[in-house]
Amino acid sequence: MEEEREFFLRSNKAFSGYLGLEGGELQSFRSCLKWVCVDQSNLWRTGLSWSIFFVLAIGVPILSHFLFSCSSCDDKHARPYDTIVQLSLSSLAALSFISLSALVKKYGLRRSLFLDKLCDVSEKVRLGYTQQLHRSMKLLSLFVLPCFAVEIAYKIWWYITGATQIPYLGNIYLSHAIACTLELCSWLYRTAIFLLVCVLFRLICHMQILRLEDFAQVFQKESDVGSVLKEHLRIRRNLRIISHRFRVFILSSLILVTASQLASLLITTRSSAKVTIYKAGELALCSISLVTGLGICLRSATKITHKAQSVTCLAAKWHVCATIDTFDATDGETPTIRAASAQVFPVNTNWGSDDEEGDGDDALDNTKMIPIYAHTISFHKRQALVTYLENNRAGITVFGFMLDRTWLHTIFGVEMSLVLWLLSKTIAWTLKKA
Repeated sequence: MEEEREFFLRSNKAFSGYLGLEGGELQSFRSCLKWVCVDQSNLWRTGLSWSIFFVLAIGVPILSHFLFSCSSCDDKHARPYDTIVQLSLSSLAALSFISLSALVKKYGLRRSLFLDKLCDVSEKVRLGYTQQLHRSMKLLSLFVLPCFAVEIAYKIWWYITGATQIPYLGNIYLSHAIACTLELCSWLYRTAIFLLVCVLFRLICHMQILRLEDFAQVFQKESDVGSVLKEHLRIRRNLRIISHRFRVFILSSLILVTASQLASLLITTRSSAKVTIYKAGELALCSISLVTGLGICLRSATKITHKAQSVTCLAAKWHVCATIDTFDATDGETPTIRAASAQVFPVNTNWGSDDEEGDGDDALDNTKMIPIYAHTISFHKRQALVTYLENNRAGITVFGFMLDRTWLHTIFGVEMSLVLWLLSKTIAWTLKKA
């Protein structure tokens, strides 16, 4: 009876924390979706969302490129790299808008953020996820606002100093003011929606990292193999769901950003190219925004994969510590141990000097011995669990490829090879021409 009462109190506490999240932080995300015009909760908002997308992500860039190409302007106001800038931003914005719209429409914002899973996690995970929800909006503003401030300064300077050279309709001041405002809104919309999806992916990954760190505590206490296996299967399922929902976005973003950077490198290393801050400023700002978003996604994916795979190392260490501390038994089973103090190695063993810093140590990846408690499970069950973890590695995948650090090294090698090949073509061609 007492156990049922305790379980009931824990369930009520979890449910109240879940409701608090749904009423507070979820509302801020809904407001953010409305701000970037991705809210498609009803037919009217869906039509408005798609209309604003076509206007700001397609219509304004096309008009800006053809009406304000300014081919007859002086060197400071010429825009030779505008094609790459507009295509890069619009393509990533279209990818982000379609991905986010499909995700929210199919699963809803609550399920997309995995808020429906918070009833099954500990209070520590809920509090950590609440902090990350608050931090995500600040992180998005931190990435968008500085670049937007630079873009505002550049656009105002470009329209003011080149007023007589830039085409206009009717009143020159009104025409330029409207054009400048539309271009700034278009840039902000396209950049914000791309970075929003990247930050959203980071937030979802961080929740699973919190669950993995909480899961690591099962090796610090008396645990049953069945419960450990069940929780690991639940985490693996969540990671598989995340991978399935974001794999197209991650792969497409990688291809588009790579194509954008290679095109930028090709056009800026030509012999006739004159690269100045006035001409290539927007191109540099575009590259910074796109690479930042891609970096957020890749770093989040590799971090959660590393944490998930660290569970295998932790389980193996737990198995070793338990095996060392056992007594010989005829039936091969690990007998009951009276206390953890009989271990061969003390739990608080210090492998380094006092002035050394344990950078990078956490609940999943550390060099601390694991205490062995009474009623430790048998050797064969521990070995079976370690074997299962070794052959069922969890993490973020993209069409079967695990996004780990090795995969990142491969991407870096391929990107560097493409850059060197491209430079060899452009520089060699320039030298021959000279």
